[in-house]
Amino acid sequence: MNYQNLLQKYQLKATPQRMAIIALMQRAGHISIDELFYLIREIFASISLATLYKNIHTMMEVSLIREVKVPGMKSKYEIEKQPHAHALCKRCGELIDIPFDSIQLLKNTIQESNYIADEVSIVISGICPKCQK
Repeated sequence: MNYQNLLQKYQLKATPQRMAIIALMQRAGHISIDELFYLIREIFASISLATLYKNIHTMMEVSLIREVKVPGMKSKYEIEKQPHAHALCKRCGELIDIPFDSIQLLKNTIQESNYIADEVSIVISGICPKCQK
């Protein structure tokens, strides 16, 4: 993935810090601010938590990344991709993507409630195959 092109696609300046944030997010799949701060400080020792939050919020505003609210845990962040749900292992904490087409669910919600819905966020919790053994 070309991080510079990705940032430019969203009309964001491709700073070294932003490119590193995106690279770390892509590698992790889903990452908390604390995890991201720990990793980014290995690359940019002087980066502050406030700067990290500012970059995260800027990228969220343009829908480059999204927040995944996980019940009972700190939020995780991921690079925006095709609509999907998440599965969370209650034992090991693994969070994975599950293909899910939310378009029909949004349509049904709008029809049933007249609610103007624009996002679907689903986290399914259970026990992953590794922890089942």
